[in-house]
Amino acid sequence: MKAIFTLFILLSFSNTEAQQTRYIVKFKDKATNTFSIANPSAYLSPRALQRRVRYNIAIDSTDLPVTTRYVDSVRLAGTVTILNSSKWLNQVTIKTTDAVALAKINALAFVKSTAAVAARLSDNGLPINKKLDTAIEETIDDVANKTNLLSGTSGDVAAYGRASGQIKLHQGEFLHEHGFKGEGMQISVLDGGFFRYLTLPTFDSVRANNQIINVWDFVANNNSVDEDDAHGMNCFSTIAANMPGVFVGTAPKASFCLYRTEDVATETNIEEHNLAAGFEKADSIGVDVCTVSLGYTRFDYSNQNYTYTNMDGNTSMSAIAADIAASKGMLPVIACGNEGNTTWRYVSSPGDADSVMTVGAVDTLGNIASFSSYGPSSDGQIKPTVAATGLRAVIASPSTGLPVFSNGTSFATPNIAGLTTCLWQAYPEVNNMTILDAMQKASSRSTAPNDRVGYGIPDMKKAFVILMSRGYKQNFCVDKNKANVQLKFKFDHTITVLIERKLSNQNIFSNYKTINGTGSFTEKTITFIENFLPLQGLTASYKVTVRIANDTSFVISAFDINQYQTCTPPVDEVSINPNPVLDIANISISRKQNTNINIQMVNALGQLLHNITYQHKAGTQVQFINMKSMSKGVYFVSIFAEGKKIKTVKILKG
Repeated sequence: MKAIFTLFILLSFSNTEAQQTRYIVKFKDKATNTFSIANPSAYLSPRALQRRVRYNIAIDSTDLPVTTRYVDSVRLAGTVTILNSSKWLNQVTIKTTDAVALAKINALAFVKSTAAVAARLSDNGLPINKKLDTAIEETIDDVANKTNLLSGTSGDVAAYGRASGQIKLHQGEFLHEHGFKGEGMQISVLDGGFFRYLTLPTFDSVRANNQIINVWDFVANNNSVDEDDAHGMNCFSTIAANMPGVFVGTAPKASFCLYRTEDVATETNIEEHNLAAGFEKADSIGVDVCTVSLGYTRFDYSNQNYTYTNMDGNTSMSAIAADIAASKGMLPVIACGNEGNTTWRYVSSPGDADSVMTVGAVDTLGNIASFSSYGPSSDGQIKPTVAATGLRAVIASPSTGLPVFSNGTSFATPNIAGLTTCLWQAYPEVNNMTILDAMQKASSRSTAPNDRVGYGIPDMKKAFVILMSRGYKQNFCVDKNKANVQLKFKFDHTITVLIERKLSNQNIFSNYKTINGTGSFTEKTITFIENFLPLQGLTASYKVTVRIANDTSFVISAFDINQYQTCTPPVDEVSINPNPVLDIANISISRKQNTNINIQMVNALGQLLHNITYQHKAGTQVQFINMKSMSKGVYFVSIFAEGKKIKTVKILKG
């Protein structure tokens, strides 16, 4: 099957590169590497490093580029061209017809293996064993020629144009109306080309605002992707379009990296290698979400074909790379595939990867698209993970940029990737797996997933509430008949907090305090004091209700306090800020009781640079480490309580 999950019929296969013999060369190790784990800023951007610090992700050998000496030795073996390298898979792709050079490469002590991935064309000029997609449902229809573009009466139709249905299916407008449209977030689209994205009116807004921050063609090895296949542009449009009243995407304010990894004229393993390289480039820049409407099952050369057994999340190059991408803190969103009506039937790779969001297709009413591939993966994972609009999905026409209909899990994938990005924008403090978990829990079949839509159709309002509740914290201290209560969670000017109270001699709750939110969506603290003296020993029960504008209301907490409870300091916790640090690292430690504390700092080589022991009194105290004279790089601070390690935090010195 052609890897791009659209239902267009491809009619042309001109590709001079396919005439060359190409190989994957795998290396045994990364010895004599000129880069080091101790100096990651040489190969990772500040944004990528900040993500690793924020989510406590260790920098390891997979982050190191492929050893330069190895690559040079391969290049100098004869008539050899290096195409792309993958540091995660520790391999390079090469182009050569030099048999002597290939023999020399195989004889190199550090080479693990070589494998041919693309060879000759057949006599008729077409790649051998080429398989084509066929149209499963209707092909593309120009909306403007068939129907009134702004038909409908609701405000969201007027705002989103024809894209209204595929956004409203998930209550995506809830995020947009509360200010989350992707600002400050980065999305990478990995596909087969982005035809005319530089001129189509669909992308006027992202071009004018410089939201396209990086492009690269891993097939042609240049920085131009505007002249290639239109499929990536179609996918990109479902996220980035910003034509109010005509066509608006799911994250129109995000920043974008556009990577061509797919050669639409062929289907070989080299495209999986390119995909890995694309993931790696996205990671090095600091991208948050990768949307991939590609998949691999069968190839031009049958000896490369996968079986359903291989769809176990751990076999294909693309699945391995997708899982590594997730381990680096990004969220890969992957198309499930269009094989539901074929003999293959099941999810394609890398949709079988363990730690990705795999997307199936429905229409705007939630009806399952017959072509959407079935789960589970061969190792029993729930696949797809979720579903979004891929049947009569609205995308940009490659000729006019206006909205048109098309079908495929290709378009369901960026639809939900954009909304997921907006959700993460609201809660950047949580990691990719927490976002994925919230999306699953907020979906229509969260308690009874199946093999067609997985956990179901995500509701972005529910996911938003789940994450708000997850971040909620409360503590109280009763002292001298007074309770000092603190409630901490994220809210803003659109949110009202109602605190109701019921005493133990009362039957119903009554309004106790109303707090009207102000400012932006950040963590805020609500405090109040309850005086128990006039309550004559009664217990006070509290209920905290959050109202978001006029559309959502839920109880975020309920708790009891009485005057006989002892004063409890904040829970045991440790925080270090700022991180990254330039001068002084502030280590805030809270303990419920007096504790013997030891703080140690080591560098990436394990050398002890700071060691202090003191008696910590119950409550919160702050210790300081002067890092002004220390070199840039990664450091580790460990905190021991009564001789037992309670936390290790990685600090980046900028």
